[in-house]
Amino acid sequence: MEWTEEQIETLRRLWTEGLSTAEIGRRMGISKNAVVGKAHRLHLPARPSPIRRRGDDSTPAPRQAQRSTRPTVPRASPLFSAVAARPAPLQAQAAAQSQRAPAPVVPMPRAEPLRTGNATCCWPIGEPGTPNFRFCGAPALVGKPYCAEHAAIAYVRVKDRREDAA
Repeated sequence: MEWTEEQIETLRRLWTEGLSTAEIGRRMGISKNAVVGKAHRLHLPARPSPIRRRGDDSTPAPRQAQRSTRPTVPRASPLFSAVAARPAPLQAQAAAQSQRAPAPVVPMPRAEPLRTGNATCCWPIGEPGTPNFRFCGAPALVGKPYCAEHAAIAYVRVKDRREDAA
C-alpha cells in the first residue's frame, strides 16, 4: 500500500488520540495490520496492549519478577542430591539388591507370526488383542491382500442405480 502524506498525518493524529489499531483501520479504510506496520515504521510511541491493561479489574496486572536478596548457593546435581538424600536403610537395601544374582531367564514359547508376508491373506480372524487373534494366512491373490474366499467378501461390485430402478 502506498501511504500519502495526508494518510500518514491522519494515522499520527488518531494514534496520539489513543484509538485502537482496529479503530484507526476502520476510520481510514485499511486493515489493522497495515496500521500496526506503518506505526512501527514511523517509530510511533508504543502503547500498552489492550489485553493486559493495568488497573483493569477484569484482568490482573502482570506480576513483576521479584529479586531475591539472599545470595545464591550452587546446587548439586539432581542425581547426587537424590542419592545423598536417601536414608541410610534405603541405601543399604539398594546396595544389597545390586549384589543379588540376576533373576533366571524363563524362555517364552515361540509364537507363530501373525502374517508371514505380502503373499499371504491378511483377513483378520478373531478379536484383536486376544490370544486367539490371527490372520488367515492362505495364499493371497496376485495384487490383492486377501485369498480368493476373503476377496469375494471384501470386494463387492457396486450395483448400478439403474438396475435398482427397474
